[in-house]
Amino acid sequence: QVQLVESGGGLVQPGGSLRLSCATSGRRFSPYAMGWYRQAPGNQRELVGTITSAGTTNYGNIEKGRFTISRVNAENTVYLQMNNLKPEDTAIYYCNAIGYDPGIIYWGKGTLVTVSS
Repeated sequence: QVQLVESGGGLVQPGGSLRLSCATSGRRFSPYAMGWYRQAPGNQRELVGTITSAGTTNYGNIEKGRFTISRVNAENTVYLQMNNLKPEDTAIYYCNAIGYDPGIIYWGKGTLVTVSS
């Protein structure tokens, strides 16, 4: 079994920064792509961004430049650097990992990010 463990969430003031991390553990697994999604209260889960093993990134409907996804393939770890955070960024942030085989996808349990003064 493969587990994804997110970390780095917490409470931050508007304008602040956070860096989320997500690491795989358990069975050996090298994902094709890893990504971040978020779900705010009362909203559907939405894409933040993804990154492939080749480093190609794809971002969702996020203000350009505020969030940056990066990945360390050797460690099967993905990061989400979030800058200039706004209250509307408050959400549970979930990590996922997609395998090369169709239908292989794993999700973490999420980490809460709260942006508030």
